[in-house]
Order: sequence, then structure tokens, then C-alpha cells
Amino acid sequence: MTLLYPSFLWFLIPLTILLWSGSRKLVQMVHLIILMLIVLSLARPVQEEALQEASIEAKDIIIALDVSYSMKATDIIPTRYDFAKETIASLLEENPSDNIMLIAFTTNPLLLSPPTTDHALINIALKNLNPEFILTKGTSLEKLFKKLAAMKMGHKNLILITDGGEEEDLETLTTILQTSDISLTILALGTTQGTTIQNKDGSLLKDKDDNLVISRVNPLLESLSSSVSGTYLTASNTPKATAEKINDALTESENEAQRIEKMQRHYLELYQLPLGLALLLFLMVHTRAVKYLLILFTLLGVQAEASMLDNYHLNRAYKNYKASDLNETKKQIQQIKLRSLQSQMLLANVYYKQGAFKKAIQTYKSIRSTSPKIKQQLYYNIGNAYAMQEAYDKAKVYYTKVLQLGEDPDAAHNLRLVALLSDQKSADLGIAHPKSQDSSSSKSELQEDDDKESNSEDEPSSGSGGGGESQTKKEQEKNKLLDAGKQEQHPLGSKVYELINKGYIRETQPW
Repeated sequence: MTLLYPSFLWFLIPLTILLWSGSRKLVQMVHLIILMLIVLSLARPVQEEALQEASIEAKDIIIALDVSYSMKATDIIPTRYDFAKETIASLLEENPSDNIMLIAFTTNPLLLSPPTTDHALINIALKNLNPEFILTKGTSLEKLFKKLAAMKMGHKNLILITDGGEEEDLETLTTILQTSDISLTILALGTTQGTTIQNKDGSLLKDKDDNLVISRVNPLLESLSSSVSGTYLTASNTPKATAEKINDALTESENEAQRIEKMQRHYLELYQLPLGLALLLFLMVHTRAVKYLLILFTLLGVQAEASMLDNYHLNRAYKNYKASDLNETKKQIQQIKLRSLQSQMLLANVYYKQGAFKKAIQTYKSIRSTSPKIKQQLYYNIGNAYAMQEAYDKAKVYYTKVLQLGEDPDAAHNLRLVALLSDQKSADLGIAHPKSQDSSSSKSELQEDDDKESNSEDEPSSGSGGGGESQTKKEQEKNKLLDAGKQEQHPLGSKVYELINKGYIRETQPW
């Protein structure tokens, strides 16, 4: 149990002093106790419940940040890049509920943060991005737009923050945007006069002919915005004012907010208990119908206690499951009187972890739901369990059912894998490590969130054991199947910069 507004507890201090030092009359003491119970109710005692998926109203926004070498120019103070970062931070503050994706691009685009309403993750990605490790000098809007066009999303609100580089092909860029359902808002960073760019050693950047490089804002950006009926903006005096301009442009674009799914923590309210007890004490003192009130409160209390106990055991079960204490998890689930979808799913996950795949399959199949996403999760987990039993034909059936309900990259990948294993069951395949399910596949919606700042993975999609050196390759492939593992947050690693810098050696027009 926890309190949402613990500051109200300060009022208990004077009430307690009055209770112990004041009059000893029973009625006055009861009145003080009633006041203390009301204060406790105002503090909002709650019992935390598992994460649940909730539908919220928000816009899908993609922020594309140019991180090429020219963004080091100082015609926008302190630099174009630093000004852009501060603008994004202010924009996140002004749109706390929107679903925002962050992409960094030079000649190659790279996803830094998937669509999320947890803007703290985007700020972490921004802080950990070090432009000193980025070697590319060019800016390819064409590759960026093609990547966005390939993303299977609905309408896209793109905020493009760039100086434009030396892009020249307006017709191609316009065609890509017009056929991709993208609303474009451009923040052009740079001046028409331009400026030189300083290297690390203090010298000025020169081209291959030993001429000074002057980086200017590309006039193509304004033409591009006009050709697709977008919005063209330039930097204001401060990043905050610039963010306000962008926000106003998004508001005027007439793109309605959409309903998106988000994992949210729900609470079981307990304020009724002290409030009900206060009411009971008041009525006992001031009414004669005490016996009828006692019967009524007893009946209500029994029902409330049963619900609270079930919720208590479910939360205990989740905690034990996270601690890998599977036996204790089962004990807690068995004490739940009213079995819910969450408790049954957790029980099936426990069977899966213990290697009791037949019991896991039976439990998954016993769960009923009208939600397509829940059905996808159930079919996916059943397919995993059949795959672990080497019943590849049955696994294919359930992976196919997942794909019939909607797109799922993990299910598609695993379907191809079990198809190969089915055809070449005894062969030495040498198959690459299969994809495991991650948080973007929406299969962890019924389980506790291990870490709010990191993506949580669906536990039943994990393999039930790791392979030792004595295992055959077939056994290793079996145990590799859907080995989700725990992901931890780290600063951006060298692989990130490798992807951004990909192809920089072949740059012919870096400006």
C-alpha cells in the first residue's frame, strides 16, 4: 500500500495531541478519531496494480534531427546543433502526451527513440548523442524520406530540423512526401549569408581544393515546404520561442489527435475503508440503528476484503515472478479466488518458464478474450510453447493465426524459423539467432514493468533454459528460440555511430 498525497498526514499531529491531552469524554474522543480517519482518506491510500494498456488521445510526431558536420556552424548561437537540441527539449515539454519518435540523420537516417509518450527516454537519447563521433558531413533528405515512407504507420507529422545540406533534387523529395501521407514542418537552421565551420584543432574547414567551406541554409527547404503545403519556419531568438512556433504550426495543421495505446499503472483505491469506518463511528454515536448498519458494513466489508486479497496475491505473484521464484508465484496465484485474465496469463507464463509446455498450452487455450491484441499474444505464446516441444507444424499454425490478426515482425520471423526447422529437423542448419519479442510488439501488456525507462519484454517468449557446451547445435537452436533476455539501458554505443557514419568514405558532395 502507498499514499498518493502523504502531505495530508501532517494534520494528524495536532489531532493526535488533542486526542491524548484533551478531554477524556468518549464522544469527543470518537469525534477526533473520525477526523483522523478522514485525514487518512484524504491522503489517498492505494494498492498498486499491474500495468495495463490504456487508450489515450495523442498525436504521432516524428522529429528528424540533422546531425551532420555542417550543424556545427555558429551562425545560430551557440551552434545549430545545440540550438536544435534545446528546441526539441522545449517541444517535448509543450507536448507531454504526444507520441514522439526521434530520428538522427546525416547521409543515413537512424532511429534513436521509437514512438513513445515517455519523453524522458527521448531526452536521454539526445544527451547521449555525441556529434564528435559522427564523421559524415553530408545530408540526405531523400534517404530520410524513403525510410519514413517505409514505416508502416498512419498519418505522419514530420518535424524536420536541418540546414538542408546541398540537396538539389526537389522533384524527387516532393514525390516521396506526397505519396507517403507525411505532413511536413521544417525548422531551417542557418542563415542565407552562411558561416565557416571550425575543426577540432581550431582551423577552418576547407574543401578538397583548399577553399573555405561556407555553410548556408539551403533555399530548397522553403521550396520543398511550399510544394507539399507544409510549414517553413526559421529560428527565433530562443529555443523556447522556436518550440512555441513549431507547436503553433502543428496546431494549425488540422491534424486531429489519434487514439494510441499506452501502458499505464492503475491503482486500487483504498480511501473508502477509513472513510467508511469514520462514517460507521459517526452513525454509532448519533443513531440508534447501529445493528442494521453493522450488518450492512459487514456485508460490504467481506466483498471488499475478498477483492483486496485477490489483488494482494496477484501483486505478490508478479513480484515473485520477477524474482524468478516460480514456485512461490504459483502459490500466490492459487490463493486468488476470482481468477482473472492477468492471473491466468501469469500462471501460463510460469508453466512455460518451468518447461511444462503442455500445461502452459492448456492454460493459454483456456483464456478467453475478445481483444485482437490479447488473442495475438495468446497465439504467439502457444506457438512458442509448441516450438519448444519441436511440434513445428502446430507452431506454424499459431504463428499464422497471429499474422492473420495483424502485423507482427517477431511472429513472421519465428514462422520462417520453425518452417526451416520442420523441413530440416535433423540437419546442421547454422541459422542465425532468431528475433525475440520486444516491447514494440505489445505482448508485455499484462505483466509488471521491470524498468520504466527501458523496454520490457514478454516473459513467455523467453526460452526456458540456456544451452551448455555439451549441447548439440539442434538443441542450441531450440533453446535460442525467442530467448528474450533482459535489456539494460546504456549510453549510445559505437554501433549507433557506425550506422550513422555508414558510407561516409564514399561521400562526394559533403556540403
